[in-house]
Amino acid sequence: MTLSEFWDKTCRWLLSSGLRILLIVVLALVAIGVAKWVTRRLFEQLARKDDEARKRADTLAGVVGALVTVTAVVLAVIMVLEELGVAIGPALAAVGIVGVAVGFGSQYLVRDVISGFFILMDNQIRVGDVVDIGKAGLVEKVGLRVTMLRDLSGNVHYVRNGEISIVTNMTKEFSYYMFDIGVAYREDVDEVISVIREVDQGMRQSELKDDILEPIEILGLDKFGDSAIIIKARTKTRPIRQWAVGREFNRRLKKAFDERGIEIPFPHITLYPGQEKSGGAPPLHVAVHNEPAKAEAQ
Repeated sequence: MTLSEFWDKTCRWLLSSGLRILLIVVLALVAIGVAKWVTRRLFEQLARKDDEARKRADTLAGVVGALVTVTAVVLAVIMVLEELGVAIGPALAAVGIVGVAVGFGSQYLVRDVISGFFILMDNQIRVGDVVDIGKAGLVEKVGLRVTMLRDLSGNVHYVRNGEISIVTNMTKEFSYYMFDIGVAYREDVDEVISVIREVDQGMRQSELKDDILEPIEILGLDKFGDSAIIIKARTKTRPIRQWAVGREFNRRLKKAFDERGIEIPFPHITLYPGQEKSGGAPPLHVAVHNEPAKAEAQ
């Protein structure tokens, strides 16, 4: 084959199959772009309802976008192979045989994908939720195979969906913050409960009022501890806002207890010096240092 013949053949191929391949690639890119745009617009409409809808929309948008991209790329590759003269039938048959062989060794992958599908269908986990799925943290990405979490320390955890057996979602629709409030045995329980309600009323008039959904629920005197009685209560908040509300409530409650003279006890220690065989106890030497008092006496 002469150079001119090779050049003529190449030009004819570029003007026929080459243009079709270019058109296939362009159409695939356009299809991906349009599909992502349509998906984004659809999920933006869903996300306008409330925060819960926004979480679900963000989660599904990422998964649908990935599926659209993979589908378009696979179809484009098959069409390009046909233009290059590759027999697709035998190739697909070979891929099927290889797929069966690989399937026996990829059971975990199949289980992960199926589990991820049902997690998304059941709306168990959304981007922006705080969950405990063996690892606890903020959900940053939910895929068909893995779920990505970031904990309070900034560590990122990748959890395979097939390994998720129990999902504890701490921020779905609403949240609770539980209080175990310990006070001294000498304190009047009714007075303590009254102070707790006053602090809650102040909280619902503060900058956090939009985060608190209901007045605090006093569950009552829960137990008698070694050095304190425990009053249990809980407050209902917007999703993921329970920790901010709880910390501010604790700060205000400590301040209110100090103003009312209500004691928040700490463990007491009894010193036992031991006992001699004769029945007597060895002396316990205690030194008291009170330098300021001595200076005033002089």
